[in-house]
Amino acid sequence: MSNIDIRPALASDLARITEIYADAVTNGTASYELEAPSLAEMTARFEAVSAAGWPYLVASGGGAVLGYAYAGPFRPRPAYRFIVENSVYVAPEAKGRGVGKALMEALVGECRRLGFRQIVAVIGDGSPRSPSVRLHERLGFRHSGMLAATGWKHGRWLDTVLMQLPMNGGGDGDPDPDSLPERRFRAALAGTPG
Repeated sequence: MSNIDIRPALASDLARITEIYADAVTNGTASYELEAPSLAEMTARFEAVSAAGWPYLVASGGGAVLGYAYAGPFRPRPAYRFIVENSVYVAPEAKGRGVGKALMEALVGECRRLGFRQIVAVIGDGSPRSPSVRLHERLGFRHSGMLAATGWKHGRWLDTVLMQLPMNGGGDGDPDPDSLPERRFRAALAGTPG
């Protein structure tokens, strides 16, 4: 798809983001949520990601938001601070047009710039034919594991696939002391805002 604009998400995008996610929850298997969250809940989630300094992006084209992607904490323990988990959702009418790929390329770039060392994708309904699995494979993510029959949705058991993309040296060498995750960690230890 041509003319896709990738930019940071704004509060004014949240109604459309909520619609896109509601479709994924209601009709899809990528999310294991069973009830679509409200705009207020999606706003709180957006604010938490944004306040932490993690990237939250939207793709737009033709005057409409076509999809969104963000990175957030993989797990809350501090030793995990150099790894993020990504999420990407595309509006039904924009699927198969390169929106997810454009979002993920930009998200990976932002995570790399911020100094993260790994991105993990936790993919619901992670069958080999899953569009999300195929997208992540095309972007260089490798399969790291599969959890069988972890979600029950739409009358069937779903497997969860874990995929991982190393960057900024991955597990080789020490982390960058000036990276966002390390600066935030040191600030938390010192009791100052990060």
